[in-house]
Amino acid sequence: MPEFLQKILDTIAEFVTTFGFKLLGSIIVLIIGIFLIKWVTKLMAGAGGFKKLPKNAQTLIINLITGLLYVVLAVTIALIFDVPAASLVAVLGSAGLAIGLALQGGLSNIAGGIIILCAKPFEVGDFIDNGTHMGTVIDIGLFYTKIQTPDNKLVTVPNATISNQSVTDYSAYETRRLDIPITITRDADVEYVKETLVAVANAHELVLKDPAPVALITSHSESGPVYNLRVWVKNEDYWTVNFDLHEFTKKVMDSRGIEMACHPTDVYQK
Repeated sequence: MPEFLQKILDTIAEFVTTFGFKLLGSIIVLIIGIFLIKWVTKLMAGAGGFKKLPKNAQTLIINLITGLLYVVLAVTIALIFDVPAASLVAVLGSAGLAIGLALQGGLSNIAGGIIILCAKPFEVGDFIDNGTHMGTVIDIGLFYTKIQTPDNKLVTVPNATISNQSVTDYSAYETRRLDIPITITRDADVEYVKETLVAVANAHELVLKDPAPVALITSHSESGPVYNLRVWVKNEDYWTVNFDLHEFTKKVMDSRGIEMACHPTDVYQK
């Protein structure tokens, strides 16, 4: 056999016995690894406790675990090709540091999203107020929470911001108290005014009878005492009752001869 053919055969044999087996082994590990990753994520998704989490939280956790498992799979394949473990650690550490610095804000938003989805200070569909925006939560994403305002505007708030704020959730309970302040002139009989206000509230079909409506004098202004009509309503009826009682109160007060006071206005003429 010619010498050059012998060298070619020796090279092929050396390649097969070294790199070829490693390549075959890595392919087998890759196939088994992908199967195991899908099996683990499917098993996790079907767990009873996991299903109790919000859909967004389930998706987020599955994606994070899947990504971590694929990193482990990639490191395993690299070790099959005799890549030094120290080099892998250095590369992964440098990559993690670079990604962490580049996505510092994004990572804090992800952490905020995890806190929101797990702690559940509010959920999709709740009407909230975070101090700067008020509206209905329509989506809790990986990076942002989307709020639809009452005048149909879309507000996108970073999760890192909203998770570190005090948030008022008006939808946390089924019922809500509605307070309507009304200023009446000083000459009006107190008991008559209170009786009238309670009668207006009881006449509305959406006002709850338990707790019962109540009318109180809460303060005094220059124009007269300020009464507060307090009623309890279901969350979904809050604005309907609010607008109705303002209108009905005015009509009933006029019909009963009770004068609602106007706040004085100072006019200066130069």
